[in-house]
Amino acid sequence: MLTIHPQFIKDTAGKSLVVLPQNEFDILMEELEELEDIRLYDEAKKNDTGERIPMEEAFKIIEAGHQK
Repeated sequence: MLTIHPQFIKDTAGKSLVVLPQNEFDILMEELEELEDIRLYDEAKKNDTGERIPMEEAFKIIEAGHQK
């Protein structure tokens, strides 16, 4: 589990802010990106109809889209 060391400060308007060391912020961002990938995978699996196309056909479709 990640241990973070937040510092809490207030701006001139009295709004609370959180400051983290850069490496902890970077780790948190990586974790959030991974969670987003998991969420997108789960969503894709939920909507999966089981239909598949050969890889070569997929490449042709992608290339045709790039040529437009």
